[in-house]
Amino acid sequence: MKITSVRPWLIKSSASYWGEFLFVEVTTDEGITGWGEITTTTKIANRALTAMLRQIGKILEGEDASRIEQLWHKVFRGFTYMGSRGAAVECVSAIDIALWDIRGKALGKPIYELLGGPVRDEIALYTHPDQRKFSTKEGVVNEIRDIVKSGHTALKFDPFNYQGLRIDGLSREQRDGYLDGSMSRKDEREAAELTALIRETAGPDIEVLIDAHGRFDVPTAIRLCRTLEEAGDIDWFEEPCPPESVNALKQVRDKVNAAISWGERGHTKWDFVPILENRLADYIMPDVTWTGGITELKKISALCEAYYIPVSPHDAAGPINVVAGAQVMMTVPNFYKLETSEWNLSKYDHLIDVPLDNSNGSLKLNPAPGLGIEMNRGYLEANAVE
Repeated sequence: MKITSVRPWLIKSSASYWGEFLFVEVTTDEGITGWGEITTTTKIANRALTAMLRQIGKILEGEDASRIEQLWHKVFRGFTYMGSRGAAVECVSAIDIALWDIRGKALGKPIYELLGGPVRDEIALYTHPDQRKFSTKEGVVNEIRDIVKSGHTALKFDPFNYQGLRIDGLSREQRDGYLDGSMSRKDEREAAELTALIRETAGPDIEVLIDAHGRFDVPTAIRLCRTLEEAGDIDWFEEPCPPESVNALKQVRDKVNAAISWGERGHTKWDFVPILENRLADYIMPDVTWTGGITELKKISALCEAYYIPVSPHDAAGPINVVAGAQVMMTVPNFYKLETSEWNLSKYDHLIDVPLDNSNGSLKLNPAPGLGIEMNRGYLEANAVE
């Protein structure tokens, strides 16, 4: 079965927090199509990746679609002198997911059956409140109560999301990316108050996870983590510092009590080795669409298993991200929970043929071959970005 084309689909959609999705379609000469996804958090990155995928498609035409491992390395090593992380491996991720989708369809099996078979029947989830509803205390309480009623047993939020000086209507994060890595005492207090309210509303049995989005310098991250530990009995503190410095992460790790989660910006197994060797994280959270696809997520999970570290795949994108991560986690013994960007996944219904079932806070995969979902081509064609 030969690859005939690799097509990126950049799609406008209100279901995306970022306003668009980036999917990838790989077609074969036997008429079997596979789907992958990247979807980064900026439009400029999505457009750059689209251009790269068009070039990568040219070197994959005529290749055997079943040789997933070989093609992974062919594309990955093609970027050796450019830098084989970041954009390069994100392109690999999307193509790899699509090739696994094709392989499953060709063999008539869901992907998890090709990875060793399931060790569980469904995938536990953690989710996010819609922080656009956090403008009032009542809005916070209602949103958290809805999540608890939905059956989810863990939720994650960013208490720093709306903090900081605003200039020309933009938050400091939107304007300069928190270049100085600091936070005022006032903003820290407001973040603590929000965390305390969410813990009080959720109750003692719900896991409360904090996302710092890699914003802070070392002393700020330590101070904020300690403050939130006291305010809300938090269950993890995610990405306290920018991901470029392992030493910064170690300094924070050594001076806080909360569990540390790391990995959404980790690309390939090689990025995770120093984190594991230096005992810098309690949870590892690779993104299947950014870290190297299904092939690499399975390998990273095996590395973590050797250290007895739980894996909790990241998600901030579309339905393929959710389902591809879940396919791997069906086979991973050291699995914690899979992230979903919202507790109500009906927002994806217009993109796919079968709605995702996340009833009672867990994902039930469709046992159909491959990923188990098909993209709505009519919607893609009508909403494609040129």
